[in-house]
Amino acid sequence: MQKVKLPHSVEPTKSAMKRSDYRGVIASKDMERLSEAVVRCNDYVDAEVQFEKDAQGLTVFHGHLATQVTLICQRCNGELDYPVEAEFCFTPVQGEEQESDDIIPEAYEPVEVNDHGEVNLLQIFEDELLLSLPIVPLHAESECTVKQDDMSFGKIEPEQERQNPFAVLKELKRDQE
Repeated sequence: MQKVKLPHSVEPTKSAMKRSDYRGVIASKDMERLSEAVVRCNDYVDAEVQFEKDAQGLTVFHGHLATQVTLICQRCNGELDYPVEAEFCFTPVQGEEQESDDIIPEAYEPVEVNDHGEVNLLQIFEDELLLSLPIVPLHAESECTVKQDDMSFGKIEPEQERQNPFAVLKELKRDQE
């Protein structure tokens, strides 16, 4: 199957009227923030996105993203290949509509459209992939070069016993008796 490049921005309302489905790729070199957050990324991000109107008449677009990235393991500082996948479901809103969240179901994430009624798919997809990265990337313990026995966490010296500050008062009380 030929890899088709997806558009970087679309008009979700028009696409929903046409019930458009996009299946293709977006070049990862166009996603600067993702490239900065990882060591390496596959050349392409596989993307699927469907536009439609839901039962309430809201414009909705949802889909799936997948790619492979290389991260640094925080345990052994070695490279870690990590598959990144993200599911998303958005509904476009204008600036003032965003304040009335009552009409937007919880399942949909609002995304603001620009003055031309378009959304930047590239930016949305990049945000979703960044949110799908692990906070602390680690190899599985069985695969990591640093084993449990090799880890040292240091020792805490016992705290010195401090004299009770009220001991002096106790002595004074004994002297008065």
